[in-house]
Amino acid sequence: MKTILVLFGGRSTEHPVSLQSAHAVLQAMAPSGFTPLPVGITREGQWLWYPGPSAAVADGSWEADSRCIPCTLSLRWGERQLLLETGERLPFDAAFPVLHGKNGEDGTVQGLLELIGAPLIGCGALSSALCMDKDRSHKLAALAGVPCPRSILFRRGAGETELAAAAADLGYPLFVKPVRAGSSFGVSRVTEQAQLPAAAAEAFRHDGEILLEEAADGFEVGCAVLGSRDLLVGAVDEIQLSGGFFDYEEKYTLKTSAIHCPARIPPETAARVQAAARTVYRALGCRCFARVDFFLTRRGELLFNEVNTIPGFTAHSRYPAMMAAAGWDFAALVERIIQLGVEA
Repeated sequence: MKTILVLFGGRSTEHPVSLQSAHAVLQAMAPSGFTPLPVGITREGQWLWYPGPSAAVADGSWEADSRCIPCTLSLRWGERQLLLETGERLPFDAAFPVLHGKNGEDGTVQGLLELIGAPLIGCGALSSALCMDKDRSHKLAALAGVPCPRSILFRRGAGETELAAAAADLGYPLFVKPVRAGSSFGVSRVTEQAQLPAAAAEAFRHDGEILLEEAADGFEVGCAVLGSRDLLVGAVDEIQLSGGFFDYEEKYTLKTSAIHCPARIPPETAARVQAAARTVYRALGCRCFARVDFFLTRRGELLFNEVNTIPGFTAHSRYPAMMAAAGWDFAALVERIIQLGVEA
């Protein structure tokens, strides 16, 4: 029976979402034949081995459990051991980072695991870093033949005159985005020049590079992809907005929005989305699983938006819902994802 190191929590603002995803994954692993080795990362960055029930992971109470023991990874190549502060060593066969956002989904943890030779369940360090980078992922997708919204890159220190000229060229409304940040953090929809300086300052608060990006005149669709060599795709979903954009609050509350799965689009359009998702997935070096998001414009044009290499993983999250619509039970999906990582 394989032992899987499951990493959750982390220093990202998406810490609570990671806990919910990890809880669902840990529950699904129970009948799978894989043994979980749960390790939570606190908001302060401390690693804790946690041997308790998965329900405590979801609500965050695991941190107060007296059974938690500070731990770290052995850095010896191929050893694949968790070193507890007590001196005990716990071996594992592969690692599953169930982490969202910075320091979890951006290639940092993946690089650490690759450094010690641990099989990785999910995208590797390079792919994770590229997918987190909105500018470079767009350039690679475009080279692979998948168009993207027009955008202009700025580095910290850019002047208001430069920003205003770029915005005038793109046209209003537009979006101002950090190049590397998860779950729409630091993203602003700007409808006039007066809003631009504050939006840029907010984006720079999250990253040293920002994008000014044209606003697509349609809606967002997404596609789940599963596999490494042979790829399977889930049903295409659609985000229905009543206003604004799909920011962090909307993603997890759906106060003024709705998600339709399958998407309310013709079958031939859904097939185009699925084909483009496969193309982007390959172009960015993804493996095991990821969700690829697009904008579908009123003219029927498909524009690449982003890849989520560790999408939300509760039973009600978008990725599992897309795969459920394609016939995949949640527990079977988790088992298959782990198998893909272990076998790679």
